[in-house]
This record gives sequence, structure tokens and C-alpha cells, in this order.
Amino acid sequence: MDDDRALPWGRLLGGCLCAVLGVSLAACSGGGHRGGTAVQADRAHCGRGWDDPHAGTQTLLVHNADSAAAEVDLIDPSSGAIYAELEGVGPGTTRTMRVTLGGGTYAFWCFPEGGHPVTGPKVKVSGPAGGPAVRPVTQNDLFPALRSYRAYVTKGLGVLRERVDALRDAVRSGDLDAARAKWLPAHLAYERLGAAYGTFGDYADKIDGRPAGLPDGVDDPGFTGFRRVEHGLWHGESAASLRKPADRLADDVRALIADFPREQIDPSDLGLRAHEILENTVQFELTGKGDQGSGTALATAAANLEGTRAVLDPMRPVLKPRMDLSGIDGGLDRTSKLLEAQHRHGRWTPLDELSTTDRERINGAVGDLVERLAPVATVAAVRRTS
Repeated sequence: MDDDRALPWGRLLGGCLCAVLGVSLAACSGGGHRGGTAVQADRAHCGRGWDDPHAGTQTLLVHNADSAAAEVDLIDPSSGAIYAELEGVGPGTTRTMRVTLGGGTYAFWCFPEGGHPVTGPKVKVSGPAGGPAVRPVTQNDLFPALRSYRAYVTKGLGVLRERVDALRDAVRSGDLDAARAKWLPAHLAYERLGAAYGTFGDYADKIDGRPAGLPDGVDDPGFTGFRRVEHGLWHGESAASLRKPADRLADDVRALIADFPREQIDPSDLGLRAHEILENTVQFELTGKGDQGSGTALATAAANLEGTRAVLDPMRPVLKPRMDLSGIDGGLDRTSKLLEAQHRHGRWTPLDELSTTDRERINGAVGDLVERLAPVATVAAVRRTS
């Protein structure tokens, strides 16, 4: 991984805290230690060396002389709110932190691995007030959101089971026209659950895996679930040969339902999931890589949008005091309208029938929304405080 990561998720989310805080912060880290003010980050001298604090843009060279890697934050010492963050500053290494500061009181906070956090001396900066900082999120902050999301998934799993059973029964009866009609409602019930970032563990591939990477592709025994049934339904496979994949799908859904109460979800994953759901949509649905013949990629994208809302909405009480959600909400509404416009007379427009203009608009809207959602993962990350 490149060393240009001021935030825990490296290149994926680099700069997201900057986006949340606006002009108050421009933090980065990496090679090229030309110029700048040297600041110590070891537990014995946290924050020492910042002898010329001033408003405006400056580069701080954060050096960890300790024997363990450390997280180093620039904080508001009165509240613990974070202005800049460096994750995993290795022992004996120097990382750059470029910040644009307004007037206020600041301090460095150093947390070595296996040790206790240390707050450095307070430093006062004169000038107009600076921009906002992000208050750290704790597990307790996110537990209500996690409970709400688990309740949403539990209810959705019941809908999924009913629709998958209807699909299986249609296949068993030999009525493949009915099976094709029932495949999409069943698949969308799954996609609305927001199954990204390890939500369902190994069941995700069993229920909705793609043939890419399997030795025999679509003929591989490891190709199972919705996409396997989809491929057979839209490629002339007989009802008799589809009974086993349909039965397997129904069995795997039941196994997931039985297992889900025992699945552990890290509260920090909620913020990541809000971003990952639509990132997967860009990668697999809007490129057509996921489609196995039904031509319903845009329906899946719309369901993924619902899954994103289902993850995001319970987190709003945590996020609203920490970031402006208006851009995200506007992006969600705009993207939803663009996708729903492709659902006409009970049929979703296949990707290859989209006009160039419509495709560019949808790709642009979803891509923009993915970028807007990235800071959610940063802000909602559970941070160590003791």
C-alpha cells in the first residue's frame, strides 16, 4: 500500500476527513519530507517541537521515535474533536501532516500500539476561528444504529425466504416463464439488505456469487445462488437441470437466516458499508459484470440504493452533528430518479439499450454519490480513546 494515507483506509478514503471539515484541514502524509516543522509523536514527548504555531497552511513532520507504531491526531484538547489524523506511524519513521489552521487551541494526541494515549501540550494559534473538527465516535454511539440495521435485515430475510421459495416452486413445477418472473423480486429482496463489506460472510458468495474467477466459469460446481439460476433461466436451461440450483439457493437462504442472529457486525463496518454497497454497484452492476442474462442490472442498482439508505438512516443521529448530509441526500434522490426513469411498463432497461446520455448520467450520479459517501466511513469509524 502507498504511504499517502492520512486516514485509516488508505487510498480508498484518503482525504475524506478533509472533505468533511472543508478548508480547515488539508492533511496528508507520505514521502518527500522537504521543509516543515518537526513534531515528536512518541509517548514521552508527544507534540514537542511545534514551536512556531500559526494560522494558515503549514506542513508538520510527525516523527515517532518510539519502539511501537502509533496513531497520531491533531485535536481540540477541550473536546477531543479531530482536525487531522495519521494512522500507523511506524517506529523511527516520519510522516507529513499538511494542515490549514484557524485561530484556536490545539494539541497532539499520540496512541502507541499496546500503550496508553498521551495528550501533548496545548498550543494556541491566533487568528480568525478555524473550521469544525470531528468528534470521535464510540461504539456506544453506534449501537442504536446497529440494532436498527439488524432489525431491518432480520425483517428483510423473511421476505427473501418467501420470494426464494416462490422461485424454487416455479422451477420445480416446470413453469420457467413463472420462474423468470419470480427471479427478479427474489433477487431484489436480497440486494435491498445492503449485503456488502462482509455482512453475510461466506453466505454472500453462496447466495449471490459471480462465476468470475471460478476454474470452469458458469459450468463450475462452485457457481451457485441467484446468478446461477439467472444464467440457466436466460440461457435455455431445462427446468429439470435448474431444480438442484434452485433448491440449493433456498437451502442457503434458510441457512443464512438460521446463522444471522450469531453473526457479529463490527459497529465501524456500518459506515464502510454505506460506501461499499454503491462502490460494488459501480464495479459490477453498471459495468454489466454481474448480469447473467436477465438484463436487470439497473433494478439491482436501485435496490442497492435502498440498501444504502437502510444503512445510512439509522446512523443519522451520529452523523448529523459531525458532517453535512445535504449533498449525500441530494445525490441519493437524484440517483434514484435517474434509475427509476429506466423502469417503464414493468420492464427495466438493459444496460445495452441505454442511450449514451442516460448511461453517462447514471454513471456520473452513482460515481458522485460514492465519493460523497466515502467520508461517512471516516467520520463513523470507532476510534480508540483510552
